[in-house]
Amino acid sequence: MAAAAGGAAGRPWRVIPRPVLETVLHNHALHPRVPQPLLLHGPRGVGKSTLLLNRLLPQWSEPPHYAAFVDFLHPAPSSPAHATAAPWSLLADTPPSLPSLRLQLESALEELTRAAVLKGAVGSKDVLAALSRSHGLHTALSRLAGPAAGRGRGTSSVPVLWARAVLAATSSARGEDPTFRIGEGEATNCSMEETAYMQEAMAALRVAKELLRMQEGWRKEALREMNRTGRFSRPLVNSATDWPCLLLDVLSGAAEVDFFQPKLVLNNVDVLKRATCEDETMVPATMYHDSFIWRVIALGANEQCLPVFMSTSDGYYSSQAFVDFGFPNIFISRETFGWTQQEAKLHMVSEFFSEKEWKVVDEILGTNPRHLSEIYMLKQKASRPEVLHDTNIEEIVDTYLAHLQVSVVNPAMETALSMVQKFASDVREGKIPENRLSFGAPWRHPPRTDNPDTSYKWAKIQLMNFVQSFVNTEFGLNYLADDSLEILDDPAAVAMMEVGLLYQQREPSFMRPITRGVQRCLARWLVQQRLELNLQESISFLWQRAIRGRSYRHLMKEVGYKLCQENSLVSRSDLNEPGTIFNSMVWN
Repeated sequence: MAAAAGGAAGRPWRVIPRPVLETVLHNHALHPRVPQPLLLHGPRGVGKSTLLLNRLLPQWSEPPHYAAFVDFLHPAPSSPAHATAAPWSLLADTPPSLPSLRLQLESALEELTRAAVLKGAVGSKDVLAALSRSHGLHTALSRLAGPAAGRGRGTSSVPVLWARAVLAATSSARGEDPTFRIGEGEATNCSMEETAYMQEAMAALRVAKELLRMQEGWRKEALREMNRTGRFSRPLVNSATDWPCLLLDVLSGAAEVDFFQPKLVLNNVDVLKRATCEDETMVPATMYHDSFIWRVIALGANEQCLPVFMSTSDGYYSSQAFVDFGFPNIFISRETFGWTQQEAKLHMVSEFFSEKEWKVVDEILGTNPRHLSEIYMLKQKASRPEVLHDTNIEEIVDTYLAHLQVSVVNPAMETALSMVQKFASDVREGKIPENRLSFGAPWRHPPRTDNPDTSYKWAKIQLMNFVQSFVNTEFGLNYLADDSLEILDDPAAVAMMEVGLLYQQREPSFMRPITRGVQRCLARWLVQQRLELNLQESISFLWQRAIRGRSYRHLMKEVGYKLCQENSLVSRSDLNEPGTIFNSMVWN
């Protein structure tokens, strides 16, 4: 057994195929045009990005397949080997700016369109037809054409103005955009007619981009006024997504089986919704996110769109997004939770862990692929002399749990605490609707004063109260159990979902910790907070539990309940004895 463990420790970690999910996604990608986008969602760490980068994108990048990969969390790596894992928390320390994410999306689509032009799949007439379907072009084209457009009314139609603008762009360096230019050696095997056709298509795309930027510039003051008053205008919001959606329209029309089959992969699409924007003449990030997805849905429903894959770890896209965007089947939903216990044991035992080691790892951390890979990295490093911790698997897991507690769960809970404090402030300012403050709600009466200390203590007790009630339900709530959705009004539950510690899954409709390791750390956090309470705070907490306390035990539905029982590792008796939880956490 020791020899087997030693041999396993020397093997490098590898990406293990997942044939069923890969087949489902690949079959969707084989269609040149589809009526719906596909949403790949699941908790953090189950291997969604790894699956896309290492297993599927290499296949989707071989002609006739072309793929544009956009990772909103960080720039797309040059190769899968240089890919970095996403942080456990959904909220970045420094949220990216909307202009940078917008440029990233547009650049990926522009490169895909450029490939279509070099294949001869897109021409100037295709660009004009896509523009004419949703935009008025006469005024903008007249501006581009200059004084010559006014000579003779019979020659000032849109096709004539378009031909003049494209001809001027072909013979000049208008826009200085290197994306839509044929580089040296790219058209050496093409005839003069084919090269001229490609140059005309490139010039048409430059003109189209300049036209849409011009029209967006005309709306800047209207956008500033919309942001100032808080109103909403669909044409103004859509002006920000006109260019990427035009490229999607052009690419969808050019898609053809066995000739040119483009695909768009948007990884961590939830980051786009949380981006920051300081420019008052730009739409907010949430509106940009919603507008782009709405138009992708509309393009697919009306004319069919190239396959669009959206990957996310945010539980919002598991349930609420389907409601916000129309109806339960607005997206093709593919939810993944990683390996089952049997699958994980089949892949891990004897190759990476011994049977004895696997029992400890599975009992404490579960089968989350990222947990397993990180534990295996610690196991490999444990044999080095400079490493302080022992090679014993219990010591390694305990060290990993301590790291997870300090670097992931505790900072996330502090962020959640500040979000609950903001909820209390919003209640005082009248920003929270009355239906969220129904009679009997534990969060109905936040502090009336603007004292930060009082607000902090109230928010802390609310968060502790929720975690305690979550423990009483054995870490699993069916948020659709009584059809009231009351759990989604709880500011503590919403905050913990937004920071990424809880995941709101689609089928079955459970809310639970993203991993078993995080579940253990949440229990440790609660015990630690209870130990730090003074006498007055302890009385306030007990009063909150007894008089205004949460009780979600009625949401423990029979359907899927066994799953929650199997995933539950910390019993309520452990939490009633704070001194024993740390001793029993590893060997429980």
